[in-house]
Amino acid sequence: MEELLPKPAGGDRAGCHAALWLPNHAMSSPAPTNRLVSLDAFRGFVMLLMVSSGFGIPTMAKEHPGTFWEMLAPQFEHRAWQGCALWDLIQPSFMFMVGLAMAYSYARRSTAGDGFLKMLMHAIIRAVVLVLLAVLLTSNDRTMTQWSFTNVLGQIGLGYVFLFLLWTLGWEMQVAAIVIILAGYWWWFFWHSVPGAAFDGGAADKVGAAGVLQGFFSHWNAHTNAAADFDRWFLNLFPHKEPFRLNEGGYQTLNFVPSLATMLMGLVTGRYLHLSKDARQTCARLVVTGVILLMAGFIAGILICPVVKRIWTPSWVLFSGGWVLLLLAFFFWLVEIAGQKKLVFPLVVVGMNSIFIYVAKQLSTGWIRHTLQVHFGKAVLGTDIFAGPYGPLVDRCSVLLVLWLMCWWLYRQRVFLRI
Repeated sequence: MEELLPKPAGGDRAGCHAALWLPNHAMSSPAPTNRLVSLDAFRGFVMLLMVSSGFGIPTMAKEHPGTFWEMLAPQFEHRAWQGCALWDLIQPSFMFMVGLAMAYSYARRSTAGDGFLKMLMHAIIRAVVLVLLAVLLTSNDRTMTQWSFTNVLGQIGLGYVFLFLLWTLGWEMQVAAIVIILAGYWWWFFWHSVPGAAFDGGAADKVGAAGVLQGFFSHWNAHTNAAADFDRWFLNLFPHKEPFRLNEGGYQTLNFVPSLATMLMGLVTGRYLHLSKDARQTCARLVVTGVILLMAGFIAGILICPVVKRIWTPSWVLFSGGWVLLLLAFFFWLVEIAGQKKLVFPLVVVGMNSIFIYVAKQLSTGWIRHTLQVHFGKAVLGTDIFAGPYGPLVDRCSVLLVLWLMCWWLYRQRVFLRI
């Protein structure tokens, strides 16, 4: 990790990139100077959702059946298999923004004089660090290393070098790569043999009946698809307490292949944002493109393959990509057109230290909760502040507030962490 000291109110940053650009020939074009605060705001929004643990809303729904909490809860939990909720859009948004960030980062490096081999080595090192960090976080509180690569950082790391190599090409080749990746991944799943009987996942299977599809769509069932079979070979090459059989949530290592298409969408979008001059026209085109992708994903989800985030199906790439573009368009309009920079400042603080807040949440949530209970609950109020009818909500939101304050302090110190 590195500490960067940019100007929070403007200027260039390499860690959490707000100026977006992808040239046709990235190796020889000048770096951008414009800054899109809307990207930091969007990133901050996504990261706050990611580290909020659902704001305790699913737990509130279980403890208060028949209330409005039950209406909110489905949007703060992942779909069992098919479909999409707000919670399912967090990871594609994060990965989409990786492409946006790369559109700026390596163009800046190229203009600064870095050659291809130097930038390639940087991409390789960053990829390795991301994968190892994912393994570290997955292994937290475990008795031995958990060799799993479905963590969002691991997925980004596995695809990062390929993303960099495609960054060196023009946008036409990047769009072609998206098509080839999605078509090839669909073809591989389609030709994978379907078991004669339903897969018995036992107690470890958290997907349940939702992951058992019939007919043509059975090629994308939980635990019996092509990527699941690959993991039963690949993950057993690493040491485990017992042989790997399945990921209880149906997530697969090879999800990084179709999610590379999601990151490529970010690259292409970054180039467009740089070249566009009219903010209103740019926003309108983001909306139109988002709607088109939504429709394409919806139709593909009916005719070609199911919309499943847990195995990142091609229809999911299109459907989620449409939603991400619409969310980006909203923040672009709010900040770049409506000029509401002060309104999104709390989000910008988080967006500029996205890696920090993600790692801090993974490693320190328990410590933060315990500290709050000891020093602000029993000591001040004489009771457990996380008890009572609103305990789950107070629990998650108070931890989230502490994490935000950490980011705010780093922002004030002009310290920004990147890999």
